[in-house]
Amino acid sequence: MIEFLGVTKQYPDGTVAVDSLDLTVDAGKITVFVGPSGCGKTTSLRMINRMIDASSGSILVDGKDITASDPAELRRGIGYVIQNAGLFPHRTIVDNIATVPLLLGWSKTKARARATELMETVGLDLKMAKRYPAQLSGGQQQRVGVARALAADPPILLMDEPFSAVDPVVRESLQEELLRLQSELGKTIVFVTHDIDEAIKLGDKVAVFRVGGKLAQYDDPGTLLARPADRFVDGFVGRDRGYRGLGFTSAEVPLGELKTVELGADAAPGWRLVLDSEQRPNGWLPGGLAADATNVVPGGSLHDTSIGTLRSALDAALSSPSGQGVAVDGEGRLAGAIAADDVLAVLERQRTDAA
Repeated sequence: MIEFLGVTKQYPDGTVAVDSLDLTVDAGKITVFVGPSGCGKTTSLRMINRMIDASSGSILVDGKDITASDPAELRRGIGYVIQNAGLFPHRTIVDNIATVPLLLGWSKTKARARATELMETVGLDLKMAKRYPAQLSGGQQQRVGVARALAADPPILLMDEPFSAVDPVVRESLQEELLRLQSELGKTIVFVTHDIDEAIKLGDKVAVFRVGGKLAQYDDPGTLLARPADRFVDGFVGRDRGYRGLGFTSAEVPLGELKTVELGADAAPGWRLVLDSEQRPNGWLPGGLAADATNVVPGGSLHDTSIGTLRSALDAALSSPSGQGVAVDGEGRLAGAIAADDVLAVLERQRTDAA
């Protein structure tokens, strides 16, 4: 657990970067600091490992004041991931990952073995071990950065806008990878971003900062979207917050039937869902066309009935070219059809029951 107790950071010119911050980061969870430029989120993060020292107040890690520890020793026990990975350009990937274990006195053999293990953990091909950072894509470099931060198995991981420099597709992949890793490792993670969507997706708790280093609201994502504390938070979270809030509402939407077809079938009227041999959706076939692969239209998003929310159900219905959303089971096999009106009816019933 990390505790900020009345923490302030004021620079010699009088600029206040963080103003009387009181906040508790839960152990084993992802806490996201989010806010506009100049709001103190990165400064708050860097005070945890004493890259920046607080002007006043205290920061405790597991009840111990961090100022009681040598800064270098403190940092060796806290993983740190930054934008653009910050890798050593003249070291191989495996040696980049092994950096902290070697500093801690591990043998080269043991450190490299740990690095190789972590390459697999973060989804890197072991063939990359002897390559150099410049030979990797941006997304691969970020994975190396995460592996390096995890090398000595620190209980705390600090991540300062680690995915902001990669393209949206790679960024989404890295976010999913982080959530997968966290489900396995259960680290205490503090993650900084300026992107509210990323904050809501990743955070167990989200701290919204306003300019001047003031904490505006600290809540779980569902509460943040449903009940913003003031106009600033409301504006920062955005006008789509109602739709995003559906992602925290469980879905028990009635499923209808769909007309389906396998490739090779003759033409028929109306939209038909194309299924493979294992009953998994492969797209839609417009009416009047034979079931040829060249005629298949991408099918929009799928709603997984095992983990899906009202947001995923509504998105499936709205993104489908046929107007019928596709629900699948946990194995990706067709479960039934979703209508947008049925999703909205479920939402209305939930609101009525809660009133």
